[in-house]
Amino acid sequence: MKITNDIKYVGVNDHEIDLFEGQYVVENGMAYKAKAYTLREESTESGIRYFISFKDGQGEHHELEVSEQLFFEFRQMERRNRNLLQWDERHREFSEVWDETLNRRALKLPKSIEEQMIEAERAELLCKAVDRLPEIQRRRFLLYYEYDYNYSEIGAMEHCNSTAVYQSIVRAREKIKTQMKNYLCA
Repeated sequence: MKITNDIKYVGVNDHEIDLFEGQYVVENGMAYKAKAYTLREESTESGIRYFISFKDGQGEHHELEVSEQLFFEFRQMERRNRNLLQWDERHREFSEVWDETLNRRALKLPKSIEEQMIEAERAELLCKAVDRLPEIQRRRFLLYYEYDYNYSEIGAMEHCNSTAVYQSIVRAREKIKTQMKNYLCA
């Protein structure tokens, strides 16, 4: 961008780029955080004056008074650059994405095939053990563990007291534990 005959380049924006590092698709171009200038307004009795400050290639500091139009063009460019940076931050992945890195990020790691098989086998065994219970114990056990009813609520449904429900569920749980242990130890 030409500002004066001596200044040919200020800041960096690349809205024409298609790929970041030649690999990642970038739909809206790239914005870079390095800003090579500063903007300053100065209020005087005669009005507002606008300045752009920068360092040249030799490291010398310069400050130019510019028109209001150019000053606000720079402001607009900063706003667009900031929006583009925010878009980049929201949409760009900052590390390599592999199955291994995704698994490390997961809150709950995926189970191995062996773990899935063992879990399915235990679930099947539990279902068979519950099916082998007498009908009243099975019904009370399922109401308590599967449907989250408490002992009093089950007692009201079964027309008995909560102590009888509790004892029935404890006996059912012990029967199921025994069957599971017998199977797992065999």
